[in-house]
Amino acid sequence: MNIDAKSTIEAGKAILGIEFGSTRIKAVLIDQENKPIAQGSHTWENQLVDGLWTYSLEAIWNGLQDCYADLRANVKKEYDTEIETLAAIGISAMMHGYMAFNKEQEILVPFRTWRNTNTGEAAAALSELFVYNIPLRWSISHLYQTILNKEEHVKDIDFLTTLAGYIHWQMTGERVLGIGDASGMLPIDPATKNYSAEMVAKFNQLVAPNGFSWTLEDILPKVLSAGENAGTLTEEGARRLDVSGHLKAGVPVCPPEGDAGTGMVATNAVKQRTGNVSAGTSSFSMIVLEKDLSKPYEMIDMVTTPDGSLVAMVHCNNCTSDLNAWVNLFKEYQELLGVPVDMNEVFGKLYNNALTGDADCGGLISYNYISGEPVTGLAEGRPMFVRSANDKFNLANFMRAHLYASVGVLKIGNDILFKEEKIKVDRITGHGGLFKTKGVGQRVLAAAINSPISVMETAGEGGAWGIALLAAYLVNNTKGLNLADFLEENVFAGDAGIEIAPTAEDVAGFNAYIENYKAGLPIEEAAVKCKK
Repeated sequence: MNIDAKSTIEAGKAILGIEFGSTRIKAVLIDQENKPIAQGSHTWENQLVDGLWTYSLEAIWNGLQDCYADLRANVKKEYDTEIETLAAIGISAMMHGYMAFNKEQEILVPFRTWRNTNTGEAAAALSELFVYNIPLRWSISHLYQTILNKEEHVKDIDFLTTLAGYIHWQMTGERVLGIGDASGMLPIDPATKNYSAEMVAKFNQLVAPNGFSWTLEDILPKVLSAGENAGTLTEEGARRLDVSGHLKAGVPVCPPEGDAGTGMVATNAVKQRTGNVSAGTSSFSMIVLEKDLSKPYEMIDMVTTPDGSLVAMVHCNNCTSDLNAWVNLFKEYQELLGVPVDMNEVFGKLYNNALTGDADCGGLISYNYISGEPVTGLAEGRPMFVRSANDKFNLANFMRAHLYASVGVLKIGNDILFKEEKIKVDRITGHGGLFKTKGVGQRVLAAAINSPISVMETAGEGGAWGIALLAAYLVNNTKGLNLADFLEENVFAGDAGIEIAPTAEDVAGFNAYIENYKAGLPIEEAAVKCKK
């Protein structure tokens, strides 16, 4: 038993981070050194109701309470003690979406999540109005689409927020939001660290003919940067989190954040000229900018770090699912031969063998589009492997083509940043399933974006740890450091992870592959049209 951890919990010095992911709610308890000492989780799934993806309020609260109960059970088992009070709490959740409430705090329509793509008309109109790329999943797109649809509830809106903002509000009574999550509701002005005043005014003017009793600034949460006071846990909030009644009220709660911001914190990528790439079922890259881009790009979303620096985000719907499906085929073949299967070995052998292939994959191409891919303009997908009769078709090239495909769309988006906008980056950190086999996914990504890639041992800790670190920044930043320096000094202490730099041969090979890939996109388009 870790006696220090037990005494930290009993002294009320532990810090709690909770993150609502799309398939799992996770709680992490950290000590004064910012190391995880206990955790809990709850599995959940979204529902398709009336054509829209949602989670019910009941599922949200049951999930939160079950996750916290699981954490309590873990603390009981490991340390034989009870959580009575905490030094701080942080709540984060998947970003964007639409949660609208009336004056009685009743939800007006079921929560519309980031997955919904019914906002195309609104997003296009707002992108043009604001001269800024407004993605489909942003809250402002959802709000304007409800107005275009003439939905009855819009006139009654008193508060519009995200999932993290909603839970924070119910636990503290404060209608606030961390700046990173807020940047997925409406664009942020980096100078004022608040919603863009110009866009607020343009939106109010646009919807004025509807005669609503509210203006945009009335209904949006107040924007807070990391470290700012966001309220404390109320009696009612404590009961809603811990139904056993042990947890006491009065705990400081940090500004609620989105999963993009907590990912940046967990990979030590909040400083300008740093970035991170998350590569799992889907993938996204986030590069922290020194200045705004020269113009808006449809494939690049602009958000912010939890302390308000601008971030260019390239979001791809597909990453490792198709690659995993092919690896499973080899697993089945092994089983057919009666050979015992160890999946880590199967991945390790296939991935490492891929590195012996030709740098351009011998001309082979793979499209890993299980679903549509906005960056390449495809509303639907169809996974496809393509080769010509005289390409070099062998196992190493075949696997390499699938590894390249997993980050191919990411490369297309990032080429805009690095080649057209001439963005400079000092460090990019990779995290997620693609990097599990040591060195391989890293080398592929380094070649794709022609930049050194680091992977840290802690990268697997994820967003619940990231929001716990933001809660620690709220209460333990005794030296008054900015967020990047606090993380550097108190959490990562110089651990930049293992870095792999791209080789000239790999970069040239990936560039040749991506040219073939782009030239072959009409084949993918045709396949989608013929989809059964």
